[in-house]
Amino acid sequence: MTQQEYDTVDVVLVGAGIMSATLAVLLKELDPSLKLEVVESMDSGAIESSNPWNNAGTGHAGLCELNYTPPADDGSIDIQKAVSINSMFEESKQFWAYLVKQGFFGAPKSFISQVPHLSFVQGEEGIAFLKNRFAALTQYHGFAAMEYTEDRAVMEQWMPLMMPGRPADEPIAATRILAGTDVNFGTLTHHLLSHLTSKPDARVECSQKVVDLARCDQGWHVGIKDLKNGGHRTLTARFVFLGAGGAALPLLQMSGIPEGKGYGGFPVSGQWLRCDNPDVVKQHQAKVYSQAAVGSPPMSVPHLDTRVVDGIKSLLFGPYAGFSTKFLRHGSVLDLPLSIRPGNIGPMLAVARDNMDLTRYLIGEVLQSDEQRMKALRRFYPEAKASDWRLEMAGQRVQIIKKDPKKGGILQFGTELVASQDGSIAALLGASPGASVTVSIMLDLLQRCFPEQMLSTQWINKLKEIFPALAKELQADPALYKQVQSHSDQALHLSVEDSVRAELA
Repeated sequence: MTQQEYDTVDVVLVGAGIMSATLAVLLKELDPSLKLEVVESMDSGAIESSNPWNNAGTGHAGLCELNYTPPADDGSIDIQKAVSINSMFEESKQFWAYLVKQGFFGAPKSFISQVPHLSFVQGEEGIAFLKNRFAALTQYHGFAAMEYTEDRAVMEQWMPLMMPGRPADEPIAATRILAGTDVNFGTLTHHLLSHLTSKPDARVECSQKVVDLARCDQGWHVGIKDLKNGGHRTLTARFVFLGAGGAALPLLQMSGIPEGKGYGGFPVSGQWLRCDNPDVVKQHQAKVYSQAAVGSPPMSVPHLDTRVVDGIKSLLFGPYAGFSTKFLRHGSVLDLPLSIRPGNIGPMLAVARDNMDLTRYLIGEVLQSDEQRMKALRRFYPEAKASDWRLEMAGQRVQIIKKDPKKGGILQFGTELVASQDGSIAALLGASPGASVTVSIMLDLLQRCFPEQMLSTQWINKLKEIFPALAKELQADPALYKQVQSHSDQALHLSVEDSVRAELA
């Protein structure tokens, strides 16, 4: 096809990560006639946060993440966020299962693996919290299979790497759900993009940077610079999605839509300790999450994870936070200062004033020595040897700063979809648990930006084919939840029985 044929498209998606790839494939499944283009500034897709070494790949399902179940002052546990994330992850699995069954993805093992999810606590206070959490969560059918133990012999079976060298009188407890997963979002993204470009009127253009966004009668003019030859072109699109990770905020500001005013970004870098020693790796088949230290932010929740990348297992421990003014790992140190606007400087200053503890925490993380990082690891793995681990940079995360009528501005952890009133442009801001709940976020986007099409018989029937049950239905109906989960697990070759056999082997 000639370049002229692509001067006008239906949809432009900025960024070739898991967000844009998911939305593009969803839209193409719902309406094969749509003309789509994905614009990516890097040499290929999934270079930034979707890269498997730039995220924990947990497959966030609320199974082990203790910060998703905060305790109230009276000791009760609020499980709603965990329940919501759990059902949204099941939506994601339905989408992936649908694509696998259509024959698009090849072996599901290339991007999703069965890995038990554990929560681990130390001290009497931690044990009391975990016990209350277990009691609250197991009332909901999505967590009914959770196990709880304070028995050290049982924990030696669940997490054999973590028990030797631990004081015999140390109060510890753990919960486990065998049906957890590890997801390689990089491979998944590449599968999605490959499937997308096999369709007519869909393409992915790399080394292309969006340098201008302007409203027009047809929707939006999107100015694009070719980073290899310096050439410029302009696309006209009825709908634009800004799914470029940390770069979504500057693009949202570039659009000038009133809904984007007042938003700021707080960039946080990350580091991991990584182990590839097979003698160590084979002793830990789990993702084990614990509690953040007192005064530490949610992003600092420590975890020791089994990662499966290209069929090879490794271990990651962290994250160790840091600070950089870049909005992307491959971004510019000017990203943060250039994002300051008259409309967001107030909220940003308010957040700076109210989050001095976070600032001190990040400075402390940056200044940590190798020995201090190993000390944190040895809370999990007492016999860890420094020679088995190396420090690696993770991806950049840009936490959301937004206006608040009482405080002036608040720092928000999580993700937020910002869309124009007419639904012609939308941006996804924020971070975790983003990738794991991408499908649910995109379903929300479709409701907000394509309301008429969502009421059409064509879209309703196709969505029902892809998603036998949506999140709210899964939350309300235990039998339906079990049925849909079983169907997805079968299509994705996920088997708890296989995990049990591997544990006993």
